Amino acid sequence: MAFVELKDLTKHFGQVKAVDGVNLEISAGEFLVLLGPSGSGKTTLMRLCAGLEQPTAGHLIINGQVVNDIPPREREIAMVFQSYALYPHKTVFKNIAFPLTVEKLAKKEIKKKVEWSADLLGIGHLLDRRPAQISGGEKQRVAIARALVRTPKVLLLDEPLSNLDAQVRHTARVELKKFQQEIGVTTIYVTHDQAEAMGLGDRIAVMKSGKIRQIGTPDDIYHHPVDIFVAGFIGIPPMNFVEQNGVIVGFRPEVFHPADPAHAENRISFRFRILRVENLGSNKLAYGTIGDANVIANLSVRMSIEEGKEYDFSVRKADVRYYDKEKGARIDSVRS
Repeated sequence: MAFVELKDLTKHFGQVKAVDGVNLEISAGEFLVLLGPSGSGKTTLMRLCAGLEQPTAGHLIINGQVVNDIPPREREIAMVFQSYALYPHKTVFKNIAFPLTVEKLAKKEIKKKVEWSADLLGIGHLLDRRPAQISGGEKQRVAIARALVRTPKVLLLDEPLSNLDAQVRHTARVELKKFQQEIGVTTIYVTHDQAEAMGLGDRIAVMKSGKIRQIGTPDDIYHHPVDIFVAGFIGIPPMNFVEQNGVIVGFRPEVFHPADPAHAENRISFRFRILRVENLGSNKLAYGTIGDANVIANLSVRMSIEEGKEYDFSVRKADVRYYDKEKGARIDSVRS
């Protein structure tokens, strides 16, 4: 395990600030997720950690040692790429063993390490097969096993589940979190998929334009987003935004319900015109408008509502977040 520090870490490609003065501390054994849209800088930040890119400025520190000038192989960091990069002509055993073979370890030691990592990831029965003979989820586990045999201090994962179908991806998330907790390796995981981030991360760092906009636990990020970007990026469906008295009022679709006059105190009411209802089986999504704003309500499938009609809906004041209209930053109170 390793304690990782990023101090004013910066990477410019010409005039483009891919990573712009990032400061971050990652605890030993932590599972940290870098989350953001394409072009946010998350993959560049990971490549800086791996030593595949040199920083324009700032420092990367592992267990108190600045590693900027240390070659990738000597950093005791392992990386798993989105493509897995398995050798098609080699067996699973030889794919996992490859980094140990390069280091010229004894065959007995290689066998021991390969079998250990394969058993950890539940692929011990696949060691004699070739990549073409195993599934996408199994290939992903082979790639992770290959990274683990080097006993890295830090494990870097660059969207390793994105090539899997939805059902396999969900299962892989569960397995990935379980083995990371078992082995306790400090892990940095890059994704644009918020479901992966929320399900895997001890903490999430949300990035945009090379900067970290917010870092916190999944609960913090979801319930207390610091600005409109984070609030709108996190959540399926995303947070609703309605302008009211010069301030942006934000609230989640699942807390937006038909108004109950008996419980009107400490609630904010809206007139909600429903345009479309989407039945998802376990729940239904009502799409509509409040004034000029498009909003969504996440409702019980048993709730009776009709398209084309208007209803009184409300939100508890405790569930409302307020944002500055110009800067987008969260504010603690509204103007009277």
